[in-house]
Amino acid sequence: MQSLDGIFHALSNPTRRAILARLALGEANVAELMAPFALSQPTISKHLKVLESAGLIEGGRDAQRRPRRLVAATMKDAADWIEPFRRQWEQRFANLDTHLAKLQQAKPQEEN
Repeated sequence: MQSLDGIFHALSNPTRRAILARLALGEANVAELMAPFALSQPTISKHLKVLESAGLIEGGRDAQRRPRRLVAATMKDAADWIEPFRRQWEQRFANLDTHLAKLQQAKPQEEN
């Protein structure tokens, strides 16, 4: 398992998250990844190095092309760590919904 610190550091940047979203659609080279951004190639390459260091993406070689692809297992590590918190908050929101529904039911009776 990759370091969660490295994974969350990589995910903390919106450009890197956008790159991951693009790679979720399929592999892409640096030129394709930099197209939606007003950033230089060296800047995008730095973002890619952070993502690669975190184990979120990997590079390949296809003749002259050097595509990058998403490493789903590393994303799963982060998702697995977050999952208990998501369940806890969903339960809290469900409890709040129940409480608010009870308040709404009691409100018309109080008005009479």
